[in-house]
Amino acid sequence: MPGRPIPAGESDYTVRPATDADQPFLRQMLLLAAFPPGTVRPPLERVDQDERLARYLVGWGRVGDAGVVAEVAGRPIGAAWYRSFSLSTPGHGFVSEAVPELSIAVTPAWRRRGVGRALLRALIETARDGAAPALSLSVSRRNAAAMRLYGSVGFRRVGGDEEHPTMLLELS
Repeated sequence: MPGRPIPAGESDYTVRPATDADQPFLRQMLLLAAFPPGTVRPPLERVDQDERLARYLVGWGRVGDAGVVAEVAGRPIGAAWYRSFSLSTPGHGFVSEAVPELSIAVTPAWRRRGVGRALLRALIETARDGAAPALSLSVSRRNAAAMRLYGSVGFRRVGGDEEHPTMLLELS
């Protein structure tokens, strides 16, 4: 639950709602989310230069956007957020204008400690509270840990291609 300490091995982390002040960190997390482990990541500026990537953050905080940030001692270690896209400017995991698409990433030092699962659960709770009918995402098949995580909370494949399936979690 957002704001409540969650055990994380040697330290405790908290998950709290994301704010406008988190946008620089969300930008870093978007780069991690878009380029999974084992792939070459371009410089951070690529987020701003690539229109399909930039749409996940440009103007973030608009009506319908929501997110959560995990942190340790006030230092962010991971984030998950969603926003809705239009048919004319869809995201990579676009399903419909009524279904927000999520992005999630955890800094490498904090992976495999339950941070991603805690972020995902908190974001799902936020989406349910906001009456979203479902959440969608796109994931690289090369990111086996993410594929397992999404499947374990109920996401199922609904489209995309063999390398980058689109997955959906129905919330109602």
